[in-house]
Amino acid sequence: MANKTQEVGGIHFPFPFTPYSIQKDFMAELYRVLEAGKIGIFESPTGTGKSLSLICGALSWLRDFEQRKHQEEARLLETGTVPLSDGKEQPLSLSSSCRETPDTPRPAGEPDWVTQFVQKKEERDLVDRLKEEQVRRKKREERLRQIRHNAQLKCAAKCVRQEEEEMERLLCLSREMLAAGAEAEPREPLASGEEELVLAEYESDEEKGAARGVDTDEDDPEEEHVTKIYYCSRTHSQLAQFVHEVQRSPFGKDTRLVSLGSRQNLCINGDVKTLGSAQLINDRCVEMQRSKHERNRAEEEKPKRRRQEHRAACPFYGYEQLQLLRDQVLVGVKDIEQLVALGKEARACPYYGSRFAIPAAQLVVLPYQMLLHAATRQAVGIWLQGQVVLIDEAHNLIDTITGIHSAEVSGSQLCQAHSQLLQYMERYGKRLKAKNLMYIKQILYLLEKFVTVLGGNIKQNPNTQSLSQTGTELKTINDFLFESQIDNINLFKVRRYCERSMISRKLFGFTERYGTVLTPSREQPRLAGFQHFLQTLQPTAAETPVSPVEEGEARLPRPASPLMHIESFLAAVTTANQDGRVILSRQGSLCQSSLKFLLLNPAVHFAQVVKECRAVVIAGGTMQPMSDFREQLLACAGVEAERVVEFSCGHVIPPDNILPLVICSGPSSQQLEFTYQKRELPQMMEETGRILCNLCTVVPGGVVCFFPSYEYQRQVYAHWDKSGLLARLAVRKKIFQEPKKANQVEQVLAEYSRCIKCCGQAGGTVTGALLLSVVGGKMSEGINFSDNLGRCVVMVGMPYPNIRSPELQEKMAYLDQTLPRGPGQPPPGKALVENLCMKAVNQSIGRAIRHQKDFASIVLLDQRYARPPILGKLPAWIRDCVEVKATFGPAFAAMRKFHREKSVPS
Repeated sequence: MANKTQEVGGIHFPFPFTPYSIQKDFMAELYRVLEAGKIGIFESPTGTGKSLSLICGALSWLRDFEQRKHQEEARLLETGTVPLSDGKEQPLSLSSSCRETPDTPRPAGEPDWVTQFVQKKEERDLVDRLKEEQVRRKKREERLRQIRHNAQLKCAAKCVRQEEEEMERLLCLSREMLAAGAEAEPREPLASGEEELVLAEYESDEEKGAARGVDTDEDDPEEEHVTKIYYCSRTHSQLAQFVHEVQRSPFGKDTRLVSLGSRQNLCINGDVKTLGSAQLINDRCVEMQRSKHERNRAEEEKPKRRRQEHRAACPFYGYEQLQLLRDQVLVGVKDIEQLVALGKEARACPYYGSRFAIPAAQLVVLPYQMLLHAATRQAVGIWLQGQVVLIDEAHNLIDTITGIHSAEVSGSQLCQAHSQLLQYMERYGKRLKAKNLMYIKQILYLLEKFVTVLGGNIKQNPNTQSLSQTGTELKTINDFLFESQIDNINLFKVRRYCERSMISRKLFGFTERYGTVLTPSREQPRLAGFQHFLQTLQPTAAETPVSPVEEGEARLPRPASPLMHIESFLAAVTTANQDGRVILSRQGSLCQSSLKFLLLNPAVHFAQVVKECRAVVIAGGTMQPMSDFREQLLACAGVEAERVVEFSCGHVIPPDNILPLVICSGPSSQQLEFTYQKRELPQMMEETGRILCNLCTVVPGGVVCFFPSYEYQRQVYAHWDKSGLLARLAVRKKIFQEPKKANQVEQVLAEYSRCIKCCGQAGGTVTGALLLSVVGGKMSEGINFSDNLGRCVVMVGMPYPNIRSPELQEKMAYLDQTLPRGPGQPPPGKALVENLCMKAVNQSIGRAIRHQKDFASIVLLDQRYARPPILGKLPAWIRDCVEVKATFGPAFAAMRKFHREKSVPS
């Protein structure tokens, strides 16, 4: 594809081909939002080239911004002076180190000569910083140029690295031989390797220990964070697709792009990867980095504990290796798979190598969770001050933020964690320092009180423990803490202790060593209970046969310690009282009961993002209704209304390539209103079947039918099977059902696609396939039903969420209390329910039209869709051409005419 530069409003946008007019509008509006430092909500339907518009629009702005910055920098260095802030444009923020301006307000009454002296000194300091930054930038550019054009440099570095690794391997072998030959007498009879399970001495809360700074000890001090764009999306595949679009774009060769991922995706250490659980991989990785630092210190001074010498450091975590990998990452655009392959070749950790590349990167690609969680941002090294954030596929952004910061623990997990921690303390209590014992006892107390507030007893087995009181109860955070009798404990300190001591990882190692820890009976003496527990572990692995079930389970990711889940809950309940609720769910037994933290105000976690960033863009294919983003997310985060810009474009297809219909009644004049009270009536299910039978006679290829829930789909299918409607449907379409298991989705889709292709070639009475799907299920998002795979999408009813859900009721009440009610508008809580419903509808019906020459019909089966407030929540490109049919006859005639005309070869 030849690159074609487009000029829109005096701005040049490089593009791989001639863009659609809506793409030009998208890029121009995006450029204006980034330039003015606004918050943009952008909607561009799937199939309109949204990703390319984001890439070319945002990187064109970054190109111009960097050019202006360098010009301003050159002028300042040439003149050696800085313009005063006299109403004209202030100097550009050149980097994180050059954000101070020389026009800082001076105290009133200060002599002029003092003001001038201070001003000149600030000017000189700024010029000095500019010079330093220019030197750093030139060094980086030269380094990358050499890597890009000099393969010999990479080969030489690789040889040096291999020599160092061989030396390190030989040194390790020598140390092991020496240690084996002169083994010291152990302090007490612990089994081999068991020393790893003992907690190290915990520093005081006021001290900043090495635990927090492990990951940043070797950050390159020369690198400053340049102005960059952070692009985030939901899934790994979406991020990979975006990176491939960047590679194909005109910016693919010159953009310094870094793909970030989790340790689980990027780790190349085989021993660590086998742990399976993301939490265990994270903990083991951090522990290995600590080991490296401790080993380096041990060469200078005698170690405090002999066990520190036996820890294994990661062979892929070396300063020079990572610096070379960092530079290689910045040369050429690479996705996660390419980054992992590069790390294996360089024998350097891709996880840390990509993190070291963040400061110099122009475009950073990362998953939602890494950007939206403050602690994760800090740990990874993401600095948002003055930067640009693009959040793609953002239709479920509010739910994502809520989910990230919510937590749930079961009664079984609470009891199991208490039992494990108690046995751990009994085993190693004499080797622990006083502060460790103090915090462990506080955690045990918390666990006991959490079980008590559920109505259980920590001394009894949760699986056999019945609760006298059942039901669901919601409480404010403060009320929950008071009722649990833990309001006198500083949860912030306990949370910090858990993070720094890594007690959950130690506890997991303890249980891994001794097998599954069951809840001991507290009626027996504690020591006797623990000794009985140890006696059950006497048979060796060789004497204990492994069942086929255990062999199969061994291949699955090992579950994390229950204490890890409880740590998340402790972090959640430190949220401000008004922003969350605690749900006490008391079921029949304690093991089925749970404590759940529900975040009511996601804006509290999004506020820091919009406050620090220069600009934020929230984009998606189906962003309607946009009011949720404005009111629940931005307004509550303190964003002024004038800073918010909304942009919504039409589709690239001609208007006559789509036929959206609202059908209010069926062939037998049955009114279609699929409320909870009516949808299970036999006549409603029969009428739905008759409508589909008629549609399948005129629609070629594939028909995708969405139901509100799996349970309702099952009921309808069973009724059709009993009444004979299923057999009538099968005359025209082969019937497929959406599987509940995610690993079966690809197989069903492949068979569905194969059936449609074969029917199109063979002819006959069967003209395609009918896929019965569920709103919010596997098929309603991210699946491409283009061309013959989705010539018609049918939506049965309106997928309203369960209004009786305690979580939803609390959220509605919270919005009614906090958001203003506009004139003539429904209460915010009711609007929330409607918006949740229509977001799900919009996401599902958007599966069909995927490119400019595609065509499809969209059928909404429910007379409630005809209401103007509901129609107004549909995407504009559907809303503008929707037809409401009060009876089925005209609707069927329109469908037959549409598909007859579109199916004729042009």
